[in-house]
Amino acid sequence: MKYKKPLLLVVIVLVILMMWQSFSQPGVGDLEGGFTEITSYRNENNTGPIIRVYIVTVVDTLLAEYKAYGNFMLHTKYGNTKVFFFDALKPFPTEVNANAPYFPTSFESNLLASYEKNASGWVHLRRY
Repeated sequence: MKYKKPLLLVVIVLVILMMWQSFSQPGVGDLEGGFTEITSYRNENNTGPIIRVYIVTVVDTLLAEYKAYGNFMLHTKYGNTKVFFFDALKPFPTEVNANAPYFPTSFESNLLASYEKNASGWVHLRRY
């Protein structure tokens, strides 16, 4: 009986610590750069490779953590995830389509970087 209260207190403290750790994990909002997702595309194919394409604007282009942002995006095994980063102060596409180059080529001059994670899990970041 005398061990019941201290044991209960230890269990409560552990539960509170686990909950705090779960809810305090870093996310996209914690990254440097001021990212804003403009639009995205996901194909309807659930039996083959799933293709995800994101258009994202960046406020602070010098401090932006492009690779970390791309790693936070959804990725499916045997799928492909592509993220295109544009300067928020310059014109950027507001729509994305299913086929490459995924957005009108007139916006290519404003492209800051592109992130790709392929079916093998290989990550490639290109800065322009």
